[in-house]
Amino acid sequence: MDKAENKIASLKKKRENAAIQVQTLGSFQVWRNGEKVTSKEWGRDKTVQLFQFLVTSRHRNALHKEQIIDRLWDEAGDQNFKVAMHGLNKVLEPNRKSRSDARFIIRQGLTYQLNLEEMWIDADALEQYSALGNQCLADEPEAAIAAYRAAVALLHGAYLPNRLYEDWSSAEREHLQVLALGTTITLGELLLDKNPLESIRLAQQALLIDPTWEDAYRLEMLAYLKKGNRPMAIKTYRQCEKILQKEFGIPPLPATKKLMKEILQVGSGGAFQNFGAG
Repeated sequence: MDKAENKIASLKKKRENAAIQVQTLGSFQVWRNGEKVTSKEWGRDKTVQLFQFLVTSRHRNALHKEQIIDRLWDEAGDQNFKVAMHGLNKVLEPNRKSRSDARFIIRQGLTYQLNLEEMWIDADALEQYSALGNQCLADEPEAAIAAYRAAVALLHGAYLPNRLYEDWSSAEREHLQVLALGTTITLGELLLDKNPLESIRLAQQALLIDPTWEDAYRLEMLAYLKKGNRPMAIKTYRQCEKILQKEFGIPPLPATKKLMKEILQVGSGGAFQNFGAG
């Protein structure tokens, strides 16, 4: 097994072995030792909110209690924090002995952060699989495909969809959306020659994330052309043109127009070219 395969296996093993598993993409779910945490166990929404905020802030330095309160609650902040933190520790460790240190929430004085060594979080796994795919892209395309496939398998929807209107979640959501789009399209490009139908599916999956993402339209056009379906390639361009006009009042990018021109030339007797997605 080579280094890339070992890394993929290690990432999958972490998910299997993690005491706490967290899904943030498409819906928010938490598993504790393999058992799904129920809404009854969570109790107050403030407990859920606190945990989601800590997950969102997981790569920052430990946060002071006042920083957390300022971002989450306008009124009765100290009381809200005390109740929510107690509830969160009870959810994560229902059998923890009184006065013993928490296993999953690291507290140092008045600062708090997650113990990421003990947790698997899908957003982190998405970043790790995507980064591994990027590292393998030039020299190990098959390993890159495996890593990107593992990343795409995690894409069930937007980051924390129940917090769409919370300002503290927006930057992470936008970051993960761009990452998801780039990973999906890159995988589609890698599969273009061997499996154009899969490339079409991936392009359409990207367009469900962002219907204005031109890379996805170009990938879909190329994939239809690989399948010999020139009318659908043209139809895809027209759809791109329509969406961009409706959403932004702009035409497609020069690269998209150039691809369309080449497709039309193929249909008018021009020689077929081995078009690239770039």
